[in-house]
Amino acid sequence: MNNIESSDDVLEELVELLDHVVREQLGNSLANRMQKIRSLALERRAGLAEAGTKLVEEFENLDLAEMESVIRWLSMFFDLANLTEEKLRIDVLRQRDVAAGREGKYRKESVGATIKTLFEQGMSASEMQGWLNRLKIEPVFTAHPSEAKRRTIRQLLRQIRQLIPSGKSEISESVRDELLSDLTVLWQSDFFRPGPPPVMNEVSRGVYFAHTLWHIVPKTFGELRQALNHFYPQTTFDIPRFLSFGSWIGGDRDGHPFVTAEVTRQSLGRLRRAAIDSHVNECHTLFNRIVVSDQQVSCAPGIRSSVEELASTDADFSEMVSHISESETYRRFIKLIEFRLTRSYQAGQRGGYHSANEFRTDLALLKSSLAANRGGRVVERFVQPWIDLANTFGFHFARLDIRQNSEEHRKCLSELLPLQFKDEAPADDRSFESREPIRVDTDRLDEKSREVFDTFQLIADELSTTGNPSIGCYVISMTHSADDVMNVLWLWKTAWLQKTGSMDNLPHLQIVPLFETIDDLRRSADILLDLLQNPTYQEYLSLQEEKSQMVMVGYSDSTKDGGYLSACWELHKAQVSLERVASGQNIGLSVFHGRGGALGRGGGPAARAIQSLPPRAVNGQFRVTEQGEVLSERYDDPNIAHRHLEQLICATLLVSASKNGILKDEWTTGMESMSTVAKSAYRKLIEHEGFLDYFDQSTPINEIETLPIGSRPARRGVRNSLDDLRAIPWTFAWTQSRHLLPAWYGLGTAFSDFVSNNDHNWERLQNMYLQWPMFRALIDNAELALAKTDTDIAKFYAELSTDQLSNEIWEMISREYLRSQGAILMIKNQRELLEEIGWLRRSVMKRNPYVDPLNLLQVKLIKELREDANNSSLLKLVRLTIQGVAAGLRTTG
Repeated sequence: MNNIESSDDVLEELVELLDHVVREQLGNSLANRMQKIRSLALERRAGLAEAGTKLVEEFENLDLAEMESVIRWLSMFFDLANLTEEKLRIDVLRQRDVAAGREGKYRKESVGATIKTLFEQGMSASEMQGWLNRLKIEPVFTAHPSEAKRRTIRQLLRQIRQLIPSGKSEISESVRDELLSDLTVLWQSDFFRPGPPPVMNEVSRGVYFAHTLWHIVPKTFGELRQALNHFYPQTTFDIPRFLSFGSWIGGDRDGHPFVTAEVTRQSLGRLRRAAIDSHVNECHTLFNRIVVSDQQVSCAPGIRSSVEELASTDADFSEMVSHISESETYRRFIKLIEFRLTRSYQAGQRGGYHSANEFRTDLALLKSSLAANRGGRVVERFVQPWIDLANTFGFHFARLDIRQNSEEHRKCLSELLPLQFKDEAPADDRSFESREPIRVDTDRLDEKSREVFDTFQLIADELSTTGNPSIGCYVISMTHSADDVMNVLWLWKTAWLQKTGSMDNLPHLQIVPLFETIDDLRRSADILLDLLQNPTYQEYLSLQEEKSQMVMVGYSDSTKDGGYLSACWELHKAQVSLERVASGQNIGLSVFHGRGGALGRGGGPAARAIQSLPPRAVNGQFRVTEQGEVLSERYDDPNIAHRHLEQLICATLLVSASKNGILKDEWTTGMESMSTVAKSAYRKLIEHEGFLDYFDQSTPINEIETLPIGSRPARRGVRNSLDDLRAIPWTFAWTQSRHLLPAWYGLGTAFSDFVSNNDHNWERLQNMYLQWPMFRALIDNAELALAKTDTDIAKFYAELSTDQLSNEIWEMISREYLRSQGAILMIKNQRELLEEIGWLRRSVMKRNPYVDPLNLLQVKLIKELREDANNSSLLKLVRLTIQGVAAGLRTTG
């Protein structure tokens, strides 16, 4: 029996336990009807048309209470299916580790395998050190509302997953009883929050995943050291701080009225406390492990003098170490570290660390003393992992980014400038850049502008008092020109002056333009050149040790704006052009990727995404947003989180340092042509006079916008057009209705047009797929989206539309689906989608019969809700179906 078969057996056992719970809670009659629904759904998928008719009839005979039970039952089935798949993945990772260790090999895509590959390609030790110095990996957690599950439900599911047996083991009686108890609690729980979560709850959720990271970061660093020692035994490498984490939670205020300067201040405090709490726990662990005696080995004089000096000047510390033997200096020194950490929760407290660097200095002293006194193994097991944690997390756990829309900066600036120049009006928009800012009366600003400026003052306060890199970067949404960056620079300078009274020691706040629309991506290189040639900005960049500019590219809005193929190509071209501009100006470039979890928002396997990027634009650095349900999927379990991090590290190193193939001109010419055609086809769809009505009526967009799954509103304001709708609910709605068109629409038309010009272009497309990682990733992600698309189910949603033009829209969508599916099958020379990835195809096919009933129920309930808009019971059921479909497809927005 293989792993998949044993996983299926475990799932069947879990489903039997769920059926047992349902019978206990609801009785046999309803439980039997659920089993009938399950059988009809399977028969419908097998091609029996009458089964579909009977399935719909079965739903008509359910009252609302029974319907809720059916929806909850189907949703819980997917929760259990997801848990067994996660457990299978964990088991497979462990088995590969064991097998690789037994054979003396490295597991595929592991750190060791990557170092081996680069070594075999002829990379010298000095070249390797150079790439390590450039390497920077930074996942950035966001609170974008695409996580449909409550944290309490997530925790309960994690508990159930831990009980699932590994491999071929059967569920024991004792575990069976525990599972029945947990499933009973899950059945009796509320799947949804009563209302949107406060921002600080979302901050806590981000910290919740950070605890997983605390255990896997040292392992990742250890594997790198081990591999380097194996392949370069004569070299001692300096391992820099190449891994860090960021967060937007509590800092992203773009269209989010509840993220204020005060909320950002609290978020910074929460992250600081989480980091220091974890370091204090490390002190407790090492205090009980490093019980080394001065009677046996020596210690560095600096360790003993530090303890003695603090004990003589601080009575609290003296009391703290009074019970510890004076011959156990190492333990007393660990208590010194703990004492100083507890005094560091608030920056500037007496006896606390002034900065994380002071803390690292103490750890370095502990390491060197132990190493010099025959304690190398103690260092390797206990102290070096702590140093790696201190380097990675510091006193902030994750660097908090600030994000705001460029329009808000312009409004604030328009109020500040008259206060800055008093009666002297600036001659033009650029004239203020070269003038030194002056202090202003901020009470004269209106409420919104005051909030914008308060945020800059908060940053000034944080950077002037903590001595800690707790602020990541300042992201400008909807950057349309270099002026948008200069506006932020002016506001930052003014806030620093307001805070300190002087422009001396102005810190370098990383200001990051975000290019999101197709238009802005096309102009991004010109905007960057304009910025880098500005003397005022050049002077500002010189404040850095290494002159470098970070630029962010947005995958969500570019896809919503121009369609899937056009967005993929424009993003690729923009990164190539941005790197050329930066290189030409002798400035380093770092690209920040604003990817979502869904395939229509830049989602898909992380390693595949990195390997598809232009190598020179990566250059050893990868910063990326981790959003919504992606956080849970990638960081809930330590084994999966470790695998994800090593894939990020390995793919970044390989795409940057490996010898890459040559990009053919005919490929780029072809992509340019196909991108133009694909965008035209996509814009023709969304600009159709009936499209907005179709979208509103044929998807659950209105119900999604009211989901209590995130603190941020789904719209930036009143929606008059698609531009006012955020990319997440846009993608979420198409996913729920089984269209998934943001991830494929336009492909079929573009490929058909390309081939119509030259019959040999099919062969060219096939070669592009085989030899060009960017094109391969584009095709593979679209293939998965098409596999999850179901036009039979989508047709039920289309029929919800009462608009006369809806049939035209539906015909456009269904024709393009067939064209796109056929094109991908031709390019990949396959008979069916996902033919090469059997386990993935099997997973999709296995889920479909259980997703279908939820979709059909959702259509029925939406129709009834639109006839009775104030019926809260119907709204609740629609929301439950949304959560169930999201679990079934393993994606939201």
